[in-house]
Amino acid sequence: MGVDIFSKCIDFCAAADLKKTGFYPYFHKVESEQGPEVVINGEKKVVVCSNNYLGLANHPKVIEASVAATKRYGTSCTGSRFLNGTNDLHEKVEEKFAKFVGKENAILFTTGHHSNLGALSCLVGKNEVFITDKLVHASIIDGCRLSFGEMVRFRHNDMVDLERQLIKYQDKAMLIVVDGIFSMEGDIANFPEISKLAKKYGARVFIDEAHSLGVIGENGRGIGEYFNMEEDEDILMATASKSLASIGGFIASKAEVIDYIKHNARSMIFTASLPPSCVGAIDAALDLVVSEPERRINLMKTANKMKKAFESMGYNTNHSQSPIVPLTVGSDLVAFKMWRVLFDEGVFASPVVTPAVPEGQSIMRTSYMATHSDSHLNFILEKFKKVGKQFGVIA
Repeated sequence: MGVDIFSKCIDFCAAADLKKTGFYPYFHKVESEQGPEVVINGEKKVVVCSNNYLGLANHPKVIEASVAATKRYGTSCTGSRFLNGTNDLHEKVEEKFAKFVGKENAILFTTGHHSNLGALSCLVGKNEVFITDKLVHASIIDGCRLSFGEMVRFRHNDMVDLERQLIKYQDKAMLIVVDGIFSMEGDIANFPEISKLAKKYGARVFIDEAHSLGVIGENGRGIGEYFNMEEDEDILMATASKSLASIGGFIASKAEVIDYIKHNARSMIFTASLPPSCVGAIDAALDLVVSEPERRINLMKTANKMKKAFESMGYNTNHSQSPIVPLTVGSDLVAFKMWRVLFDEGVFASPVVTPAVPEGQSIMRTSYMATHSDSHLNFILEKFKKVGKQFGVIA
């Protein structure tokens, strides 16, 4: 007899063992809307782990647009975009997004993960190469692995190492892939140098703007606008699940590139399209990103305040330049213990442990919203100061 395919499942006990200790931090049921406070198990918690950067997930106009779209189009498109699943609202939002980010065209996928999976897997083929930052999002790695191309990686934001790889593969078609804002580190890709090297060696540049859209740049258009280099972004991806208060993902580029992806991306062709309620929410959120710039301004003021306050306590915030402020705490066990105390004290935070980070460099990933009040922020700082001292992370 062969080995039971379920044997690995039967042997998996890491989650169960962690639950027994009382330090299991995942899959907590939120019983309220996603704001700066949520209700879990009937208790209020101040949230410091949300990607609702602009606080639009419970904005009245976004909710109204979502409800209106459901009333007009129903709850589902019942098929893929390729066949019966495209409606005029999908195309309206694609045109609006493309115009917003200054690209010729855009395509809307059902999730951000599907966007990277579909676009990357079909753009790079046999005898072609992805050159990715070592800390790119998992969905980028998945998309690269699904292609017939080769994937090589360079050290995080290390331009010398990037050039080394470009020299090595310069005889092949190359696509450089980076995050705009890195989701765990909170730092920004060195786009000026990446672009310079891409032009030198004839590579194209793909930027995942998941955490940068709506957050940086004078108008919230992301890293290209931040560096005044939007023309140098060959192709960009952005999720709708963060600043745009919904779900879904966009790929934007030249019209011929989008047309190619539209007809070749398997995660577009073989997945049901985004429900009207979600597309309606995106439509309204895009308008609010433009009409309420004070949200983005307030968000960055909050992020800078918190970074400085944590550093003054003695926390290591690495090289954060965004609303993501990671706090290095050491071992996985310390991260889990800190999470438990913070949770019991009324703060809902995120421990990030190996293999997501190197061993011994676990972090508490904190992230902020435009709608956090001073009282929320002061409460967060008070609790992190207490727990940091309790576990010897700060003096």
